[in-house]
Amino acid sequence: MRKWLLSILILTLAVVLMACGSDDNEESSNEEEAASGDSKWEEIQEKGELVVGTSGTLYPASFYPEDSDELTGYDVEIMKEIADRLDLEISFEEYGVDGLLSAIESGRVDVVANDIEVTNNRDESFDFSEPYKHSYATMIVREDDLSGIETLEDIEGKVHGGGATTVFAQIAEHYGAEIESYGNVTNDVYLRDVENGRTDLIINDYYLQSLALKALPELEVTQHPDLQFHPSDSAIVMGEGEEELKEKMDETLNEMREDGTLTELSEEFFGGKDASQKPEEDVEEIEGLDL
Repeated sequence: MRKWLLSILILTLAVVLMACGSDDNEESSNEEEAASGDSKWEEIQEKGELVVGTSGTLYPASFYPEDSDELTGYDVEIMKEIADRLDLEISFEEYGVDGLLSAIESGRVDVVANDIEVTNNRDESFDFSEPYKHSYATMIVREDDLSGIETLEDIEGKVHGGGATTVFAQIAEHYGAEIESYGNVTNDVYLRDVENGRTDLIINDYYLQSLALKALPELEVTQHPDLQFHPSDSAIVMGEGEEELKEKMDETLNEMREDGTLTELSEEFFGGKDASQKPEEDVEEIEGLDL
């Protein structure tokens, strides 16, 4: 009986030691891989190309001009300039807004530039560059009756048009709106649905909404004249822990800010307005919103 127990103990100890050895080997292997593996920045340098995720449908941040197959926009031209200054080729991969961040996680793109707002929740999973755009939210409503909305609380029960995972949809849900989600569609689709009553409102960035309305003056929709809320910063998004890449993005953006390039690009795409500087307007903060 004692010999049998001794054999069991020896066998158990051997299994434990094997498991510990396996864990140690795996940990050692992971450490060696981390030590020898390329960072995202080293990977980008090696291939000589920066792959950027963007939507291609967000005017004037990322879009195709009429009768043109060349992607442009404030965010797009910023990324082209960054790549040029870092001596890199650049390519763009287009995804719907709801798929952009997952494209970073899957490795299909190196960074994302699509007027993505910096939030606490996103900052837990991704890294952000220094902001290249400062803005706030406004609301597009029907021109004749402002969609029955006088205050943010009046959003309750209304239908909001927009991507399901956007900050703007979260704001609308916070006030009790229903969300009508879209794929990767252009601005006119959103705006026409407000005009025809399929939706009631669109919360989005002040600059983007101003330019969208200017581009489609025939639609009977308008920015709400009394509601300016949720100040925001937009930045380049990259994988978490990519310190070298973030450093390169920040250094280049700061150069572009100091030499006036960001201001020049903003004025080109935002009707002479400088979105690279913080707005002077009195903007309402939204309390109790977990972003």
